[in-house]
Amino acid sequence: MENEIKLFIHGEHVNSSDNKTFDNINPVNQSKLSKVHIANQDDIEKAVNSSLEGFEEWSQYSGTERSRVLLKAASILSKRNDELAKLETLDTGKAIQESLDVDIKLSADSFEYYAGLAPTISGEHIYYKNSLSYSRREPLGVCAGIGAWNYPLQVASWKIAPALACGNAVIFKPAELTPTTTAILGEILIEAGLPQGALNIVQGFGDTGSLLSKHPKIAKVSLTGEVTTGKQVMKDASSTLKNITFELGGKSPLIIFEDADIDNAVRAAMLGNFYTQGEICTNCTRVFVHHSIKDKFLEELVKKTKKLKLGDPMDPETQIGSLISLEHKEKVLSYINKGISSGANLLIGGSKPFENKLDEGAFVRPTIFDQCTDDMNIVKDEIFGPVMSVLTFENEDEVISRANDTIYGLAAGVFTKDLNRAHRVIGKLESGICWINTYNYYPIEMPAGGFKQSGIGTENGKETIHQYTRLKTVYLEMGDVESPYE
Repeated sequence: MENEIKLFIHGEHVNSSDNKTFDNINPVNQSKLSKVHIANQDDIEKAVNSSLEGFEEWSQYSGTERSRVLLKAASILSKRNDELAKLETLDTGKAIQESLDVDIKLSADSFEYYAGLAPTISGEHIYYKNSLSYSRREPLGVCAGIGAWNYPLQVASWKIAPALACGNAVIFKPAELTPTTTAILGEILIEAGLPQGALNIVQGFGDTGSLLSKHPKIAKVSLTGEVTTGKQVMKDASSTLKNITFELGGKSPLIIFEDADIDNAVRAAMLGNFYTQGEICTNCTRVFVHHSIKDKFLEELVKKTKKLKLGDPMDPETQIGSLISLEHKEKVLSYINKGISSGANLLIGGSKPFENKLDEGAFVRPTIFDQCTDDMNIVKDEIFGPVMSVLTFENEDEVISRANDTIYGLAAGVFTKDLNRAHRVIGKLESGICWINTYNYYPIEMPAGGFKQSGIGTENGKETIHQYTRLKTVYLEMGDVESPYE
């Protein structure tokens, strides 16, 4: 029997109302993984009505009661780590070592962390002479989440866990390229004790996301995706003035000063360009290296990059897997060709692999360009693949100005042994997430969000509680009403 991924509405897997489906494809070998049901207008209405019902029940749970459910969900995720990791790798093409060690574990961390915060959500009391005021943090209602294909379960958890911790109901739409693990997350939360309707999962394309963004009974939409998608969702959400949170694209700088530990800087640059095949929005794809250490840096970088193992994502030894699709592979290769034609020096990579029939899948070799300039397409545009652009700089003021010269402001990194300089430079960079002497480390406790066209609002950390609640203030008079009217 053909594997089907159905909609998850009111605690059950159900067919779409018109039974329309699309094929979920393995990017490694183009085999068909499953048939996925597409939610239409009728299905969205069912999901919204279910969520409204679920919200009525779930919002009445105490913080401690919500905490128990989320903790159990975290436990189930941890127990099913290996199973879910394999499914994540089949969908995304990423190396199984990543899925096993990072993706599912960090998803469980989200539920555990927000389980801890759920009982603490509160306002404040302010006392006056004969009166007092107090505030309440209340859930928004029904929240919509729209996921990304690079970290399907993790991104879903970043949205669903805090929303549920605050007492909201959630309708989540995974990316169409990676529908599998989030559908299972619905089952896990029901098993953990979540009331039916408090989480609904709908599959589909941009049209499905638009139905959620426009729906008048949905109070908030949270998106992880491209800038163009964010602009469209913002336009759709504006019709009802929805609360929004966006984590969008980036073209982040990594600045390596002359006193940096070169070995660590090389490791960070590789993590920020080749992990998950470069398909990470915070990646430091613009690597600025002080001219005095460039040659030594590049020597170590190329030497270590040559050692990376590209191949079957299910092989535990594989470090570089497949890109998400053949279409995306061609996009990445087209940017590599633009880099070559614009005069950048190709040091390594720059092509698809041909060994073991890998050319039939969505594979691209880790690629490094030297002698790049700020005006090149490979330096300006988000490629979302394993393509690193190395640039040189002379002084601090120059590199800060060049690093900030972009429409994006998602992330940045600085490598230096001079912590005064590190903090000074970080203070001037127009980026929402910054690292000093490391890169792409994401503890769940740390809030993350972008500046400029890289996003609105934050995810993770305590700050996210404010993104999924509304503040109600109350003034209580305990004496007579003071008034000029007698």
